[in-house]
Amino acid sequence: MKAFFNQLFDYNFYCNKRLIEECNAIDNVPEKTIKLFSHILNAHHLWNAKILGNKAKYDAFQIHGIKDWGDIHYENQRSSFEITTNADDFEKRIDHENEEGRLFITTLQDIMFHIINHSAHHRGQIAMNFRDNNLEPIPLDYINYKR
Repeated sequence: MKAFFNQLFDYNFYCNKRLIEECNAIDNVPEKTIKLFSHILNAHHLWNAKILGNKAKYDAFQIHGIKDWGDIHYENQRSSFEITTNADDFEKRIDHENEEGRLFITTLQDIMFHIINHSAHHRGQIAMNFRDNNLEPIPLDYINYKR
């Protein structure tokens, strides 16, 4: 399971890094892309904090400047690898609250998979936003990453 999640987080890191590089190269990054990618970073950070029992630094929809994306992304990745490396049981149940204060219990593996799936979902929205703004989306399919 560790190897599986490490591979998925490698893929996630690659995709986000490519998107960060692309946005740094564009003169006018669409506002919706900035909001969506900031949310990807924030959600990843929030889930890592919940798993590690840390206080989160960011809100779910906090906007970050493009120049800050790389540092936040790197720290998210580092924390996720720390979690997978130290995990003895991916069925471990994590108690956590949502933004309304409602308590949930979710397995570590489900949270880790959610981070990856959530990021991919919003990267798909960013690809559509690129097209809507006459920008060519980056091909970030998993199969292309594996080739």
